[in-house]
Amino acid sequence: MDGLKEVLLHATQEAGKIILHYFNGVFKIDHKVGINNLVTEVDNHAEDKIIQIIRQRYPEHTIISEEVGEMIQVSDYQWLIDPIDGTVNFAHGIPICCVSIGLLYKNQLVLGAVFNPMMDELFFAEKGKGATLNGIPISVSTKAEFKTACLVTGFPYKWPDDSKEHPIKVFERIVLEGLPVRRLGSAAIDLCWVACGRFDGFWEYNLSAWDVAAGYLIVQEAGGRITDFDGQPYNVFEKQTLATNGLIHEQMLSVINGKSNA
Repeated sequence: MDGLKEVLLHATQEAGKIILHYFNGVFKIDHKVGINNLVTEVDNHAEDKIIQIIRQRYPEHTIISEEVGEMIQVSDYQWLIDPIDGTVNFAHGIPICCVSIGLLYKNQLVLGAVFNPMMDELFFAEKGKGATLNGIPISVSTKAEFKTACLVTGFPYKWPDDSKEHPIKVFERIVLEGLPVRRLGSAAIDLCWVACGRFDGFWEYNLSAWDVAAGYLIVQEAGGRITDFDGQPYNVFEKQTLATNGLIHEQMLSVINGKSNA
């Protein structure tokens, strides 16, 4: 595992250097599906660097990355890569964006790293060994009362067709309780900030595996809980994500599903 960890951290930090170099600079911006679903040339540069580093050591591993898609190999290892999570922030000079890389072994997350180079914050987790921020152990908050929680969420570019109700309705129920809810624009950072106790809970619809893989493991290893909106065990290919400190989880499930007030 040490060799895999070394490659993961090296790739994450090298991609972070590319992001930092271009931040607030001049670069080309294109649009994917949807007018605000951006991709920049920096996403592609960072992704190329990550893949190059992984391929040098592990050419037989499968890679699933946001911009290039799936590079399938016959392997028990899958790297899930988001070269810039929070591209809209990055494109507008907002320093809340990051590199996010998770590693699955036989469909189980074993390593995850999230790096925001503008804030110099590197989150890391190894399965069964806890989570850290810049090498210092972190843990989720101890807040048990949902009504005093500080939450974070995000909104998809396309509203999910299969959701039980419009996501704005869920948001409305929570803010009408008077709870502070933030919207940072990076799901990976949202999850990491739950893991280190800055937020008590996070929910979002329609995330992709590369958005959540690393942050999912970091939340778990920091003592948090992550499920779908029915409270069922979560995997990174789910489209409903609820992550909390564990203590407010059931209360959040109730409010999300309209079963009770906070």
